[in-house]
Amino acid sequence: MAEHEESLMEKIAEKIRGHDSSSDSDDDKPSESSIKAKVFRLFGREKPVHHVLGGGKPADIFLWRNKKISAGALGVATVIWVLFELLEYHLLTLVCHLLMLVLALLFLYSNATTFINKSPPHIPEVQIPKDPIMEFAQALRFEINRAFVVLRDIASGRDLKKFLSVIAGLWVLSIVGNWCNFLTLFYIVFVLLHTVPVLYEKYEDKVDPFAEKAMHEIKKQYAVFDAKVLSKIPRGPLKGKKKD
Repeated sequence: MAEHEESLMEKIAEKIRGHDSSSDSDDDKPSESSIKAKVFRLFGREKPVHHVLGGGKPADIFLWRNKKISAGALGVATVIWVLFELLEYHLLTLVCHLLMLVLALLFLYSNATTFINKSPPHIPEVQIPKDPIMEFAQALRFEINRAFVVLRDIASGRDLKKFLSVIAGLWVLSIVGNWCNFLTLFYIVFVLLHTVPVLYEKYEDKVDPFAEKAMHEIKKQYAVFDAKVLSKIPRGPLKGKKKD
């Protein structure tokens, strides 16, 4: 009986020591939030994709928070692209045909109600609101002015890296412009905005490590290019620096 009690006490003591060691090891491990904070995120972002896209309704549409609205927006864009690109409709012709159809239907139905003893259709008064238009104009003005500031800074010759990046981007856009017109390019961008963010949000844990390796390789290649080419390009005196 005494031997049984001793063995039981030894088992209890072993369990207590095992619990203490496991708790100590848990304390030594970094918290899950700290691990996530150190994970590489694409474009150096520290906020969720929804916040990066501006939040609000536009981000909800791009991330398919409301599937009906997102599918409707994508469907309307597809119909517009098919009408103007595949069927080769002109904007003025399409608008005139749609107005002719709507006005004819409303006119016939309004006159038919007198014969079928029904109340005429209620046609709402449509007005363009002032505040959203002003907010959009102000936001557009702010972005255009910021673009002008960036272009002025690049043209001043202060940042060679930014200059080369902009030139490369414009060169790529010029090549894409030869492949397709503005409407097709706008439609491609619209489709990408409705597919890439939601797919990235779903698979970001798999995409970010791959993007980290790609960014590391790009920086490595740029360092080689900078050492062999860019560093040998003569540069003018910086603004504000006095000549000896």
